Amino acid sequence: MNNASKDIWFTVVTHNTPIAIGYCAPERLTEGTYNLYAIAVHKDFQGKGVGKQMMHYIATKLRENGNRIILVETSGKTEFERTRTFYRKCHYIEQATIPEFYDKDDDKIIFWKRL
Repeated sequence: MNNASKDIWFTVVTHNTPIAIGYCAPERLTEGTYNLYAIAVHKDFQGKGVGKQMMHYIATKLRENGNRIILVETSGKTEFERTRTFYRKCHYIEQATIPEFYDKDDDKIIFWKRL
């Protein structure tokens, strides 16, 4: 049995300092579907293309390894509109809204992208 994890952690480093992180893992009970659980860029580097490069990197890596789909989710709250806009700019398609998922008045918005 192969117990090697298929989870992927990635970090962007500049001048020996980490400025961004990402984490994705296979979606259970699927073939070739990954979930991007975390992507974060230090505030001093936001708006400079780092996040977009990270999204391109992980999509390319997953595609090269024979995967088919990547999902990402975020909050439906107003303060997450910038995040949702970012995913749309990265060519993710908004596929579903689950009302009150995180909390009362906090929907879960799911984005999808074919690799």
